[in-house]
Amino acid sequence: MKLSDIAVQLYTLRDYCRTGEQLRETLLKVKEIGYQSVQLSGLGPIDPEEVKRHADEAGLVICATHVDYNSLKHNLDDVVRQHKLWNCRYVGLGGIPAEYRSGEGYAAFAKEASEIGKRLKEHGLQFIYHNHKFEFEKYDGRTGMAILLEESDRDAFGFELDTYWVQAGGADPVEWIRRVEGRMGVIHLKDMAIVDDKQIFAEIGEGNLNFEQIVQACRETGVEWYVVEQDQCRRDPFESLAISLNNLKKLL
Repeated sequence: MKLSDIAVQLYTLRDYCRTGEQLRETLLKVKEIGYQSVQLSGLGPIDPEEVKRHADEAGLVICATHVDYNSLKHNLDDVVRQHKLWNCRYVGLGGIPAEYRSGEGYAAFAKEASEIGKRLKEHGLQFIYHNHKFEFEKYDGRTGMAILLEESDRDAFGFELDTYWVQAGGADPVEWIRRVEGRMGVIHLKDMAIVDDKQIFAEIGEGNLNFEQIVQACRETGVEWYVVEQDQCRRDPFESLAISLNNLKKLL
């Protein structure tokens, strides 16, 4: 992991990315904090050309995105054009639609998304799947995540593990990083703390996850992008992102 490999998931700053002008100001702040890359997610209805213009002005690389599943199924040509415009290889899906959340559904989705991934690969792009905790529910002895891993195409269906949600699902983030070796170019780094007997989202290094082991496993398995995300912040989210970056620098 190098400093240039650490990105911000803009979903963390979604309340500051509603308009083009907001996005411009936000990206400049992200660069000022010290990040060099962003993942696009949670933006308002901003023209893709404007998104690129503001990212270029701030000197930020667009390393990945999150795209809704309907767009992947029905408007894939537009998705490809946007990612080519942004020079962005990784096309992310934030979660499996609710109608697929059964044992048979996960298997069907794995095959369906693999076909989408194959079409993306024809254009030099890579489909990646972002988990939450519900994928760790078991169906006849297998978790939804295991079904996705085993029933999908190894080359066409990539993963974007979220460390917080793996932990929340009762699984081991380090073990899962190793299980998806060769299939994960992007990871979401997200910490978990306990406050008043409740689990909360925390800045990297301020919670209880073992990020020394997590980052080491990522290094050993070829992860390219380390994306910092915090769904909810108990302070100004820009301050939270600065704390996370400073703590990650200690692991460089």
